[in-house]
Amino acid sequence: MREKKFSKFQILANVVMILWTILIILPFILLFMSSITDENTLVANGYSFLPKKFSLAAYSYLIKSGAKIVKAYGISIAVTLVGTLLNVTLSALMAYPLSLKNLPGKTFMNFFVFFTMLFNGGIVPSYLLWTSLGVKDTFFAQLLPNFLVSAWNVMMIRTYFTTSIPDSLYEAAEIDGASQLKIFTSVVIPLGKPILVTMGTFAGLTYWNDWTNGLYYLVKNQDMYNVQNLLNRMVSNIQYLASSSNSNVSSAASAIPSTAIQMAIAFVAILPIMLIFPFFQKYYSKGLTLGGVKG
Repeated sequence: MREKKFSKFQILANVVMILWTILIILPFILLFMSSITDENTLVANGYSFLPKKFSLAAYSYLIKSGAKIVKAYGISIAVTLVGTLLNVTLSALMAYPLSLKNLPGKTFMNFFVFFTMLFNGGIVPSYLLWTSLGVKDTFFAQLLPNFLVSAWNVMMIRTYFTTSIPDSLYEAAEIDGASQLKIFTSVVIPLGKPILVTMGTFAGLTYWNDWTNGLYYLVKNQDMYNVQNLLNRMVSNIQYLASSSNSNVSSAASAIPSTAIQMAIAFVAILPIMLIFPFFQKYYSKGLTLGGVKG
């Protein structure tokens, strides 16, 4: 059997993609190398892929706060898992009826969802609403405000259901006597898995990277801090100590590798996402190409 030769376009496309991948990976490598660079070397010479002097002082500082970081990671994982599941479930439940052609009032409801993408009440009304519901200084402060249902996710899932699942499947299920709930769970969910996983990944990234909910709603109960809030607080404390007018405090703060710690904190925060993200990559291409009818 003759081997298929690559065309010039394929070779060029592969080269471009390889270069593009390298450009994406390089900042993460630079971030990690900066986190294990000696503070004085980092300040004097700037960021480098091959630093003159290595140091694990930044990670040693983080390890001293190991118990707090482990707890914050646990809260981040719990919030991300529960929040992503709720976000995808509620978004799919809302998107499914909007994808049906014979839904009464469909135009108005589509406009209602789309309108929320353009306008919102703002921070102050949102804060007053959620605090009146009693989420302040609780686990739900990290979970409920702002991210529970995404209008963008609803519109994307609805569009996928409309374009990728043919009406004949709905009609066949209805002829077999299936209810709307049965059609949703047995037909729509299996065929919509690529878009649900894709939107779930975006929702998960939003929950994992969020620090505003903790800033607004966790005032007294800092035990509910997620990893982003905790690491942000550590950076703020270091900066506060460095700017203190007390000479003893400022001299002690100067011994802390603040720049390297910021790099280590950033690397620790994004490491789980970097490890998990590749496992869901296959669903992204499927979300664009998979149709409702398979041969």
